[in-house]
Amino acid sequence: MKNSRRTVLLMTFIVVGASLVLPRPAPAHCQIPCGIYDDHARVQSMLEDAATVEKSAKLIAELAGKSDAQSQNQLVRWVMNKETHAQKIISTICDYFLTQRVKPGQEDYSVRLVKHHAVIIAAMKAKQNADGENAKTLRESIEALSSYYPEHEH
Repeated sequence: MKNSRRTVLLMTFIVVGASLVLPRPAPAHCQIPCGIYDDHARVQSMLEDAATVEKSAKLIAELAGKSDAQSQNQLVRWVMNKETHAQKIISTICDYFLTQRVKPGQEDYSVRLVKHHAVIIAAMKAKQNADGENAKTLRESIEALSSYYPEHEH
């Protein structure tokens, strides 16, 4: 009897411990109407991510011809950085804007949907390529959303 209780207790600790240690996806924001959204701040955050993608692409190009260990290490780090920030943009558009801000009842629903989708496509292309043009297109596609999400007084 004692061994089975110990086993159950040990398994409980393992499950609880694993849930605290293992990575979990962090949603862009809750999907309930809490009323504390700041759409403009989300756009500004995506613009920061896009600037990071642009800088990453620039530095990847500078490091591409170098073969020393330090340059190769930095090259890998900038590629990973570019991927991470482009994915953050995709997640913000999908998990936040498309689920909560672009709604079928809106008069200009189709136009909004196309513009938000353009950001996802641009981020995908920025992940697939290391040239600055894709990064520039990504920034411009995010800027095209700014008029929908103006800054406001809190």
